[in-house]
Amino acid sequence: MRLIFAFFLILFLTFNPVAIAPVQAQIGITEAESNQLDALVKKAFAATDAGEFAEAESYWTDLIKLYPDNAAGWSNRGNSKISQNKSQSALEDYNKAVELAPNFPDPYLNRGAALEGLGKWEEAIADYNRVLEIDPKDAAAYNNRGNAKAGLGKWNEAIADYQTAMNVNSRFSTAFGNNAIALYQVGSQTGKTDVAIKAMKNILRKYPNFTDVRAALTAALWADHKQGEAESNWVSVLNLDPRYRDIDWVKNIRRWPPSMVTALENFLTLK
Repeated sequence: MRLIFAFFLILFLTFNPVAIAPVQAQIGITEAESNQLDALVKKAFAATDAGEFAEAESYWTDLIKLYPDNAAGWSNRGNSKISQNKSQSALEDYNKAVELAPNFPDPYLNRGAALEGLGKWEEAIADYNRVLEIDPKDAAAYNNRGNAKAGLGKWNEAIADYQTAMNVNSRFSTAFGNNAIALYQVGSQTGKTDVAIKAMKNILRKYPNFTDVRAALTAALWADHKQGEAESNWVSVLNLDPRYRDIDWVKNIRRWPPSMVTALENFLTLK
């Protein structure tokens, strides 16, 4: 699996499985071991789909014990750990995956996400750059590099990366959302947030249940003195994901940019 951050945070990851080659083709693996590994992979992915990340981690651990040289097993276990906010432990798994498969992009992408979780922006950027050396058309790497640049406060550079991701994959909704939210940060500094608000509305026409963008639009509309429209959008947010009530979660886990956090906080406190 690879991690694709919606902005910075973990709850907005989209998982894509890191392929594990058919185990019967692995040298030195018996048919019985092959069947056992196949069963563990299926159980791990099923647990992940159900949000049972500790259980998934356990299955990946069992797989690693049976086949310690499988880079995908280490990378996937790292994803299970990072989904439990165990960034440092996940980083160790990604390091092992990179060691085993230095020319495979996903371990670098996932390690970059873990490094972001630890606030190591420059190191994360280096990993995303490595992904793009391997595959210059990797939209997730551009998106995640934008996140890391945003972590450094380099908003215009972040926007450039988000927009490249959008051009590479026009259906990559996460990058569109990140771009709109970053545009709001830049626009708030110049007094021109209308471009960001328009971008958010366009996204929601196509993806009406994109909670992150709807919550951002709520905050932006409130700041723009459009209280009725803001409150109407907020009803949908609460139905989809009530965590946006928690400004600490938005600021420190979801990690919206400062202006967006302030706008939402003003909405929540009716300022």
